[in-house]
Amino acid sequence: MSSRKVTYASPEEEMRWNSLSERMTAFHNWFKEEYRTIYASADGSFTKRGLSLQRYLDTIVAFNSHLHAHHTTEERLVFPILATGIPKFARNARDGHVDSHRVIHDALQSLLRHVAKWRKDPTTYSPTEMKAALEKLAGVRFEHLDQEVEDIRGDKLKPYFTLEEIERIGR
Repeated sequence: MSSRKVTYASPEEEMRWNSLSERMTAFHNWFKEEYRTIYASADGSFTKRGLSLQRYLDTIVAFNSHLHAHHTTEERLVFPILATGIPKFARNARDGHVDSHRVIHDALQSLLRHVAKWRKDPTTYSPTEMKAALEKLAGVRFEHLDQEVEDIRGDKLKPYFTLEEIERIGR
């Protein structure tokens, strides 16, 4: 990483450099909020939101699908470009963003095994088990989401890319 201070010609240029980070923040905030809703409802209060257990479990499956699609898009379309300047976006980077995705998806697979069990026999649903499965996911997921956004701020990108390259990623 370059140690020189990044400057911008205008506030508008700074906004353009930060547009990828801002867009990613919006996606990541949605995932955080959805997780919080799922976690808060694990105690059975999903019924107060008009959901049956099956519908609540459906929201978890949908959450997994959305997060998987988001990560697949990043890994196939965005990270290869970013990795040319910022190594932690490379597929083989130790403790990089792709590694974080793997850890998150391992935790999601564990959660989905619980979901499958409860779908098969709803009488075995356990709020305690659900919360424990969700907690395995929380730490690494929130840390990853925040770090990823930090790593694509304009001041981190500008030393390695042109503005046109960054704007092409965001299209």
